[in-house]
Amino acid sequence: MTNDVELTAQAAAMTVIPVPLVAASAPGAIDPGGVTDGLADVTIMPPVSDDDVTRAASPGRRRLGLLAEHDFRQLFIADSGSQLGMQVGMLALPLVAAVTLHATAFEMGVVSAADTLPFLLASLPAGALVDRVRRRPVMIVCDLARAATLISIPVAWWLGTLAIWQVVVVAFVLGMFSALFDVAYQSVLPHLVTPDKLVEGNAKLQAVAAVSQIGGPAAAGFVIRALTAPVAVGVNAITYVSSAMFLSRIRTRESRPEVNADSHFGRDIVEGLRFVARNPLLRAIAAEAGSANFFSAMSSAMLIYLLAHTLGVSAGVIGALLSIASVGGLIGAVCATALARWVGEGRILWLSLAVTSPFMAGVPLMRNDYTLWLAAAAFTVAVAGGVAFNVTSVSFRQRLAPPRLLGRVNATMRFLVIGAMPLGGLLGGAFGTCFGVRPTLWIAAVGSMLAFLPAFFSPLRSMRTLPTYDTPASAGRQPANV
Repeated sequence: MTNDVELTAQAAAMTVIPVPLVAASAPGAIDPGGVTDGLADVTIMPPVSDDDVTRAASPGRRRLGLLAEHDFRQLFIADSGSQLGMQVGMLALPLVAAVTLHATAFEMGVVSAADTLPFLLASLPAGALVDRVRRRPVMIVCDLARAATLISIPVAWWLGTLAIWQVVVVAFVLGMFSALFDVAYQSVLPHLVTPDKLVEGNAKLQAVAAVSQIGGPAAAGFVIRALTAPVAVGVNAITYVSSAMFLSRIRTRESRPEVNADSHFGRDIVEGLRFVARNPLLRAIAAEAGSANFFSAMSSAMLIYLLAHTLGVSAGVIGALLSIASVGGLIGAVCATALARWVGEGRILWLSLAVTSPFMAGVPLMRNDYTLWLAAAAFTVAVAGGVAFNVTSVSFRQRLAPPRLLGRVNATMRFLVIGAMPLGGLLGGAFGTCFGVRPTLWIAAVGSMLAFLPAFFSPLRSMRTLPTYDTPASAGRQPANV
């Protein structure tokens, strides 16, 4: 899953924040055409089986929370496998370019941009599509397509025909299916859990990503060292197949969305764009996350080049560094709910980046000595802030958007916040070629420190409770007393 803010260690490996940054966003004074536009008093309640009701009061099930529910558990396991494999792939694919094919700094920027350009091209049509069809089959098809795309890398390497253009094409095709998958992924959770459990569900899924980012890069480094980078890319393909298998085990069947006879694909896209454009909270979050992602992509385009080429660091050490940094993701996922409750949901959306992004300054200071590990520790703090942002922003968006618009709202936000990354990646490669790797990393670090400003200069600065689609906008204007 790609977060809204890819300030995660996975971002460092390919194209960053996660946001999924979760990819990886959301949340100000609300005008009459803002949050309340198009809102409907609709509640999505997933079907509950008899055995779930019978065992609901069990202490063990209470401790497990949503993991005790069959459908969420299948989603959780599917996500766990694909996240772990993705950590291998996101380190292996750029290393195929940097080490196996000896790519230049600019070529590394092109690979980085190719991975995220599809979010700019495909997110809006993907949202309109996802609101017209069942989401789970879309996710399964995307998983299988991504597996087939990735397997071409080890096959071409084995045949002796692997070239940098193929890596760029694979990154682009992978990004296209990931853009579609992510929109469906962020839209399927409200169909599996009740609205009051969305934060818990997103926190658990973010924790999966965080744990994968802790163990994944180290495992990736070992796999790459043992099997070579091209073969390691094939390992990622296998995990996508396993994800598709577990997604197919989800029992809840969505009803097919109703499509009006006079509906039009283009008008559907515009409706999603209009909902976000008229909502000052979503506008502020999109500007904040988009800025963070732009500079994160600029940094990630040069980070692997710095480590692998300039400093000559081995794949195993690179994996270990990213694993250390990813501890912050687990901390952010575990603490996100408590932090939002303490300082307020609105305020955490700017404080999370304002407080932690200055630690990105450790990245351009890295040398091939103890400063590598100090930079990894500093990056850990930045990752924690990015994940806390992602949990809060995605949960807010899922509660705010009417069910019939959820796919398009998610897609519009993905378009805005991830769409900045291809430009950041290309600019990072160009700056690295013209000015050098370290100056480019300094520009990215300073830009990341300022990314919180759009949310700070919005009503989010003082909001404790964020509105939902079935509550008045004024309910979100309570100031935070901290």
